[in-house]
Amino acid sequence: MNKTLQLGDVYDGRSGSAILPPEIIPFLVSYNLIPQVLSQSIIELAMSTTGYANAPITCTQAETTQALQQFYQHWDLNSEEQIQDWCLRYGLTQEQLELFATRKLRVEKFKQITWGHQLESYFLKYKRHFDKVIYSLIRTENRGTANELFFRITEGEQSFSELAREYSQGPEADTNGIIGPVELGTIAPNFAQLLCTSQVGIVQPPVSFGDSWIIIRVEKLITAQLDDFMRQRLLQENFETWFQQQLSQLSPEEKAWMGINIKPAQVQEAKAA
Repeated sequence: MNKTLQLGDVYDGRSGSAILPPEIIPFLVSYNLIPQVLSQSIIELAMSTTGYANAPITCTQAETTQALQQFYQHWDLNSEEQIQDWCLRYGLTQEQLELFATRKLRVEKFKQITWGHQLESYFLKYKRHFDKVIYSLIRTENRGTANELFFRITEGEQSFSELAREYSQGPEADTNGIIGPVELGTIAPNFAQLLCTSQVGIVQPPVSFGDSWIIIRVEKLITAQLDDFMRQRLLQENFETWFQQQLSQLSPEEKAWMGINIKPAQVQEAKAA
């Protein structure tokens, strides 16, 4: 591996200067810290050009002060002398300390600046995936048994929960047949379609699904809302997708450090370069 990282140079977030000395590379390698360095440098590089007029993302003085106070409290630093000793111990300037203390907030700002304006359209596009459903399920490998159970339920001879407990051949037998709430996006598409097109409270006739015959009854549909929790979730999903895209642009050798499968020949080419 070369003594400088192609995309792994760490930037201070303001001046854009590299602060990863070559002599520290062996230490990072021996402790398997290269993946963390690469990950954090990718994010730091992005934040260095995402702010207003392509400037680094920064925090207000009030935000910085609050972040520092939280940092001091976390490390039990109660005096200026203790703060200076801590910075000296870890080789940080005041500017670097502020960057460290505000990093989480700056990452959140990066997410908001990059994807905040897209959340409503993104949510509407994938809303069905976020909707939740609670349903009752009975599954059996025998078609005749499924038909018999359906008849008993519709004729009122036995309850759905009783028959699920006795006959269902899945974990739902332990919950009286009840499953959920679960997001539709986490369910197999054809099964999710079946749930979406079923009337709430109505037992559906047995249908073949995989190796089983199933009887379902939708108990409740829960419509997803674009609330604060959902906004944070969507920001994080977009951030993770973006991060994976950045990983795909790494050199073959860096991909190997990140655990991304590549062809052996690509690594050899990278070493020879």
